Amino acid sequence: MLAWLEPWVVGGGLIDTIIVITLLEVAALLAYHHQTKRGLAPRDYLLNVASGMCLMLALRCSMLGNSWYLIAALLTGAGAAHTADIAWRLKQRTQNR
Repeated sequence: MLAWLEPWVVGGGLIDTIIVITLLEVAALLAYHHQTKRGLAPRDYLLNVASGMCLMLALRCSMLGNSWYLIAALLTGAGAAHTADIAWRLKQRTQNR
């Protein structure tokens, strides 16, 4: 009954769909903020999105059998973006006290 689902998941279709939805979400947030000057400022979420995107791309590469060094580079990028996001948030917190 769900035989169609396995090739979609294993072949990377599911992660591709999630990546596209994420990019559309970011585009909508950016457009809304640009037009209204309201909503989330890009600096509040772009590092987090970059980290998540690197993780999703690393998963996709792993599922599709890409080279280990590409996967390692993407995981390193995710860690760097995450670290930068945490550092920025801590800096913001200490400035607001």
